[in-house]
Amino acid sequence: MEDKESVTMKIGVMSDTHLGRVSDGLQRVVEDYFKETDMILHAGDIVSGEVLAYLEARGVLAVYGNMCLPEVRQTIPGKRIIQAGPFKIGLTHGWGSPKGLARRLRPEFDRIDCLVFGHSHKPVNERIGGELFFNPGTATPSAHHGATVGILHVTDEIKGEIIIVD
Repeated sequence: MEDKESVTMKIGVMSDTHLGRVSDGLQRVVEDYFKETDMILHAGDIVSGEVLAYLEARGVLAVYGNMCLPEVRQTIPGKRIIQAGPFKIGLTHGWGSPKGLARRLRPEFDRIDCLVFGHSHKPVNERIGGELFFNPGTATPSAHHGATVGILHVTDEIKGEIIIVD
């Protein structure tokens, strides 16, 4: 029997920051919650060029969302595929009603192992038909909800973890 090369990765995931400027909260998420990650993904609604520049300087791979200003939409894609070890992760934001969002987004990609999306501000960590559907929620709190982010643990499979930002 052959030994398979073991892959272990931690991927930080955030979405829906909706910030015009880099906040202390965003810096804390990136520098504290994601300090031991191999990669960071942002599933859209970065909104401003200043925040995008901050995130890109830290190696964040991002897509634009429906609330992003033109300066953001013109510099990053609306969807992308990220290779994480042997797995393919589809990264997109989303649109329309939160109801049925994951199923509506899935046809946007061919073969993937995990779909990371945002838009609804509600965390999702669900396996459907062998694929992981993962929404980290929103990285910035509001009067309607607290802040959450996520970690994807990549080993011989991809598992998601939702983290409440305190």
